[in-house]
Formats: sequence, C-alpha cells, structure tokens
Amino acid sequence: MTDVERSVRGDAAGDPGARAAVVRAVLWLLVGVLAVRQVAVVLRRPPGERLTDLETWTGATGVLHIAGSLYDPGRFTGTPFAGLVLKPLTVSAEQALGVVWTFGSLLLVVLLGFVAVRALPAPVSRRTAFLAAPVAITLLMVSLPVRNTLHLGQTSILPVLLVLLACFAVRGERLPGVLIGVAAALQPAVLLFAALFWLTGRRRAAVGGGVTFVVCTALAWAMMPRDSWAYWVHHLAGAGLGERPDSLANQSLHGALLRFGLQGPLEIALFLVLAAVVVVLGLRRAARYARDGQLLLAVAVTGCVAVAVSPTAWQHQLLWVLLAVVGRVGTRASDRLVWPAVVVLVLTLPGKMLLPNVGVVLPVRDNVLLVAALAAACAVPFLSRTSPHWRQPVPTDYAKPVPARFAWVPLWRRVLSRPNLLLELLLIRVVYSAYAKVRLAATAGRSAAEEHGRQIHSAEQWLHIDIEHWANHTVVGIPWLRDFFDYYYSTFHFIVPLAILGVLYVRRPSDYRWARTTIGFATVLALFGFWLYPLAPPRLMPGLGFIDTVHGVQDLDSPDFGALTAVTNQYAAMPSLHFGWSLWCGLVILLLAPKPWMKVLGLLHPLFTVSAIVATGNHWVLDAVGGGAVVAAGFGLTYVLAGPRRLQALPDAGRATDSGAGGRPEPEAGDDGDTGDDSGRPVVVAGPASSKA
Repeated sequence: MTDVERSVRGDAAGDPGARAAVVRAVLWLLVGVLAVRQVAVVLRRPPGERLTDLETWTGATGVLHIAGSLYDPGRFTGTPFAGLVLKPLTVSAEQALGVVWTFGSLLLVVLLGFVAVRALPAPVSRRTAFLAAPVAITLLMVSLPVRNTLHLGQTSILPVLLVLLACFAVRGERLPGVLIGVAAALQPAVLLFAALFWLTGRRRAAVGGGVTFVVCTALAWAMMPRDSWAYWVHHLAGAGLGERPDSLANQSLHGALLRFGLQGPLEIALFLVLAAVVVVLGLRRAARYARDGQLLLAVAVTGCVAVAVSPTAWQHQLLWVLLAVVGRVGTRASDRLVWPAVVVLVLTLPGKMLLPNVGVVLPVRDNVLLVAALAAACAVPFLSRTSPHWRQPVPTDYAKPVPARFAWVPLWRRVLSRPNLLLELLLIRVVYSAYAKVRLAATAGRSAAEEHGRQIHSAEQWLHIDIEHWANHTVVGIPWLRDFFDYYYSTFHFIVPLAILGVLYVRRPSDYRWARTTIGFATVLALFGFWLYPLAPPRLMPGLGFIDTVHGVQDLDSPDFGALTAVTNQYAAMPSLHFGWSLWCGLVILLLAPKPWMKVLGLLHPLFTVSAIVATGNHWVLDAVGGGAVVAAGFGLTYVLAGPRRLQALPDAGRATDSGAGGRPEPEAGDDGDTGDDSGRPVVVAGPASSKA
C-alpha cells in the first residue's frame, strides 16, 4: 500500500493514434459542455432555490445565523467542523457565494477525476491512459451525487478528494493521516479509512488520522459548543438532521430498516449487527485488494462500507460507489463491462427508471444505491491481479463480417454468445423508460393534434380507406367481439414482444441480438413521428362520433381529457407502435419459427392487432401504415449496419465455440435459417467465404 503503482506513466501517456486523439478531443468538449450546463442550472435558479443546504445557515444575504444554532432549521447536515470551515464564506454576498461555490465544486470534481485516473492499477493500455481522464470527469459530472452536491451546496466532494490525495498523491505517514482525519471531521464515517490504513500496515497514518479527527472535532467544540452538542449528542452524530431518516433519500442500512417498518430497540439492534458484519467483511476485502495492488478499488470498497453503516447516507454522500467501477469482474470478455455498466446506470439514473413499479422489486428499486454499495463492499467477486483472466479474459466469439453494401458503413461485429442477462434486462428497462418519457413529452397541443387528425381523415377519405367509423360501431354492436378487441388491445402489446425476445435469448442468442436491434431502431424512429406529428386518434376527434371502447367516455370539452393524460401522451398515435411491434413479432416468428403452424399463428398477431386498434377507435388506418414503415426501416438499418440475419457455415469454418464453451463443435445451419442448436450455440461465421476482415 505504501508503494502504489502509478498507472499513467510517461510512456503510456503518448498519443496512441489519430482516431484516439479525435475521440479524446470530443470527450473533453463534452466535459466542457457538461460544466457549462451544471453552472447554468445552478445559477439560473432564483435565490432560495439553489445551494439550499448552504443557505439554510448562511441566510439569503450570506450572513451567518449568529443568534441560533446551525441546526435550528434542521436542514444543514454537516458537522460543526464543516460549519467552522465554511464560516469565512458568510461574509460574501449571496450572488458571489453562489458563483464561487459552484465553480469551486466543479474544480474539485476535475481534480478528483485526475487523481482517480492516476490511481488505476497497472498495467493500463496506452489507449486507456489517453482517454481515461475525460471519461472519468464526465462520469463524475453526470453522477447523481455530484449533481445533488452542486444543487444543495454540500461539501461531500471534499472528503472523497482528501482520501484519494492521502492514498495516492502524498508520501510518508504523517500527511496522509492528517488528510484522513480532516476528511473524517467533515464526514465522520470516513474514519473507517484509518482502519484500512491499520489493516494494511500503515499504523502511524492510521493513528494520525484518528488524532487529527479528535483535534478538529475538539476545535469545533471549543468554537461552537452549542452546535457541537446539538450535532453529536442531541442528533446522535447527525442522525436526526436533514430529511426523515426513513425517506428514500437516506440510502443506508438504518434508512432501509426503517422503510421496512422496523422501529425502536429491535431496529437499532439489527442495524448494529448488520453494520458490524458489513464492516468486518468489507474492510477485510478492502485490505486484500490493497495488498493485491488495487488500492483504488480498496478505497472504493471502504467508502461503500462507510455509506452502508452510516446512520444517514444522503445521495450527495454516495460518490464512493462510483469509484467501484474500477473493479474487474468476470472471466469472459463479454461479461467484463457488466459491472461498470451497472454502476454507471445506478449512479446516474433514478431508481424508478431502472426498475418497474412492480411490488416484488420495489424493495430493490427504493434502495438501489444501497444495494450497489453493499454489493461492492461485500459480494461482488472482483478479480485479483494474479488471476490469469486479469489481463486476458476468455475471448468473445464473433461472426466474420459480411462485405459492406455501402463501403463507408462500418459493419457491426455479430456477437455469437448471448449477452449478460442482468445487463440486458437493465438496459431494456432504461431504454424503455427513456422512450416513455420522450413519448410523454412529445406533444404540441390539442389544436395541432386535431388538425393533423383532420388531415389524416381527409387523406383516408380520398384513398377510400376510411373504415374506422364503420368498424368501431360494428364492433360496439357485438358485445363479445368488443370485449375481445378491448382485451387484446390492452394485454398483448407488451407480452408478445417480450416473450419472443425471451425465447430468442435462451434458444437463439445471435438472432436475439439481431431481433432486439431491429425493434430498437423501429422504436427510436417512431419517436420522431410522435414529436414532429402529434396526432389525435379517432376516439379524441370531436364531431366524428367515435366510441372509445377501451378507456370509456372521454370528456372532449376538457383540455386534458381526464386523468388518462397524466400517464400517457394521447397524441402519440403516428406511427402506431401497437401495430408496429405486432408486425415485428409476426415477421420474426415467420423468419425463425421451425414449424409452419407456428408461422401462421405468428401472422395472426398483427392481423388481430390492426383490427383491434381500428375497431376500438385508438388509431387510424394510416397510423398502422406508419407503424409498418418504421418497422421496415428498423429491419433495413439493421441489414445495412450488421449484414444479413442468416449465418452460414464456411467449408473451412472448423469448429466454433460459444465463449467459454470448451471447444464444442457446432452444427451447420439448416434450411429453415436456424443458426444454433437447442443450447443456443450458433454457427460461427456469417456470409460468403469472400467476406472481408
């Protein structure tokens, strides 16, 4: 731990190529854009709505509340020592304080990114060293803890930076201990790093950290005895400050137990037991990683332990979890990005975007940051540097690229093994959440939507395909048919596509990736239609006499048509993804199903769907045409970028293996276009023998 290897060396910092230089320039430009945006978001807020935690005790004019305690309003959550450090800023005017504080916080973020990059465990490739700094700073800026810190005016970035400086930027034993002690005086749980120093043989630094913490705390007690009493005694080391301890903002074990309904002595006893277990397991793992030469990972694990065992761990204090992204997990190359992707998603997106509003997953969704911290501290099997897979993971098998139809298009490499299930489910959920938000926001108002509705109706009359009114009233007159179409419209829109993707994931992994890509392209293209051409469906067109059989009677005199508008954009009708997704299902089944009766059954789904959307008054016929168009475009884009779906074995293909399959020979593709056996192991190569490398 005393001789930490620096990952960014002189020979590794050179320019690895013109393409990498361009990428690096773009990344630094992104850093600049994010910095400007963060400053603008904070400073454009009116006084009283920015730096809210800081202004709690400095006041709107930047004057310290001399007459009372720092903790009287109950919103300032820092230690008395933090208040003592910040006291000189109270002489500043509010506007100047906001500008200085925001720019100073961003500077700390940049410095933190550089220090973290220098702490990456060696060896690091030249390309990684060349791009690591802008990537690290970008991830820090978009993370929830940093965004929350900038908004509230908190000091939570400083303890993280002090710990990293103590571990990686200063030599000796005295100064690292001082830095750890000061960081612990700002955020008491950081004192666990003194324990890490002790376990890794740096006992003078550990003792120095403890002594510095005591001195800083005593100094604050002498200068502000009333505030110190309120923080350490009345509020039990800050546990009673800020929001309610059982709120979702408190991502600690204590907060989670309170949310589960435990209270009183039982909750306190259980919390202490769990905290002790997490401390023992986490610090032992951290010490092992430090001795293994992964000191940055050891710091991240210790920080995650501190997050979990603190009585309160607010969102702005959870930056330690992001540092755990440096850990390497998995022996296969295809699994190596799973853990970093999970960490980045958890630290940048709210829990409601990561997991659906389903009862069984609500405990995980409400505590997703705590779950990530506990996983990093106690469960995730990070690889040791002595592992043979540390530098050379089991390679991923790819299909050979098909010759490009367009020479300027870089074809994707078709991965043959199935993707990691956890990451795939998480990414599908995130993409769908983003799609739902954009779809809900893509509206230009009722008048424009109704005008577009009249345009579509006129076009259909000219084409003699305006069958919506006849179909709607015919179905209304046949109760069993109306019930069937209402049920079909409401039920199968999501079930059938998800079922198909699930079967393909298990049985046909290469075709799964192809199918998932085509429906993804179609969905993204549909968003442009929702945004550029808001369209009122037949059921919301006044004066045309349509009956909404699914949602019930709509009050067309009300601008929002009742509560339904709050959960969905009712003008996102062109193109119809109800029909588009069903058409995608039918085509995928037609192409991949091994039995003729399966193919016929698959084609019934888009037929029933188009009948349902028209008969229930939810879509025009031309909406279905638009849905078919975006699906065709999705298949076309996938073909252009990735080549044909069907994989063909070459005479010299030899034996092919799934990643880590141990050299099992693969069968050749059959006449029906099947590209894998029942175990999901596909044929390796794609396209003709003359395919380019």
